[in-house]
Amino acid sequence: MDQARRVFLYLFDSERGAGNYLISRWLFLRALGLIYFSVFFALLFQVKGLIGTQGILPAAEYLQDGRQLGALRFWYAPTLLWVSSSDHMLMALMWVGLAASVLLIANVWPRAMLLACFLCFLSFVGAAQDFAGYQSDGMLLEAGFISLFLAPPGLLPGWGAKRPAARAAILLLLWEWFRIYFESGAVKLLSGDPTWRNLTAMYEYYQNGPLPTWIGWYAEQLPHWFQRGAAGATLVMELALVWMAFLPRRWRIACFFLVTAWQIGVIATANYAFLNYLVLVLAVLLLDDKFLQRFVPSGWRSRLVVPEIESRAEASDETEEKPETHTFVRASSALGLAARAIALTWIFYATTVLMVRMFWQQAPLCWSRFGSRTSTDCLR
Repeated sequence: MDQARRVFLYLFDSERGAGNYLISRWLFLRALGLIYFSVFFALLFQVKGLIGTQGILPAAEYLQDGRQLGALRFWYAPTLLWVSSSDHMLMALMWVGLAASVLLIANVWPRAMLLACFLCFLSFVGAAQDFAGYQSDGMLLEAGFISLFLAPPGLLPGWGAKRPAARAAILLLLWEWFRIYFESGAVKLLSGDPTWRNLTAMYEYYQNGPLPTWIGWYAEQLPHWFQRGAAGATLVMELALVWMAFLPRRWRIACFFLVTAWQIGVIATANYAFLNYLVLVLAVLLLDDKFLQRFVPSGWRSRLVVPEIESRAEASDETEEKPETHTFVRASSALGLAARAIALTWIFYATTVLMVRMFWQQAPLCWSRFGSRTSTDCLR
């Protein structure tokens, strides 16, 4: 029982968090802010034409069908547009999301800014009908929600050395990264597409990819042996190399460089909007501070020093036993820990079942707004 408690606290208690992932957390959150910025900046010019009152698929008409559901309407469509679906409300949500993303990039009150970005984007996705619900939308919602448990508290947290991220949050973000690649590779073979089985898929890829770049045109001119090799390497990377993320440290670092180089090639030859950039930045969590601190200016490194995790855990245990500890503080801390554990465990269960269903259709399925679509062949 004591061992189970230690494992539980090791995974979910931020007081015993991953103190050796401060730099990678800082980099990931700044990059996530940039991705949110690109999303809201683009929607500023599109959202009224898509789901505005005079748009192609007005949100007001879509939401009208669910108003008779009462409180359950937020399950029908999780969006703040239930308050008002006017064009002014749409634009207000986009501006709030844009402002929050800028503050997230600046590392100002990151938890609150992440919550604002998440709610604003969820409000769009929940009412966008045919213009949302793609793999990229689910990926960003999942990453944004988990990041609420990753981000340090406080208005100006800096590196957040006093409150490292709960290990479960880092593991779940890496789990998302792994699923995106592995499912993408699996669906290539499970679909029965003969071009992937005979390694000729790359012959037409550069023409069929979304908004091919000029680099893609030159890549298509490369000889057939290169195209077949690229197809084979893609399957090997997505189905085999990504397992290196679960191996010891040196393997994870090697995995980062291999997969990142491949992902840059994908971005250079086609435009998948923020989809591939999110996959790219999730890989940063494969790197720890021991590797990254060599790139940090010497004047900043002193702020990265945190007590040893074991020492902090022992101190926390001693604090828990002190009778003078305020009952309300202890109760609220325990409640927050329980909520964090339930939320993160549910995400892991729901996403795991969805992946298993790719191979076993009869697997018990729980409904999940996050990752509700299996991966499509969108990375390659």
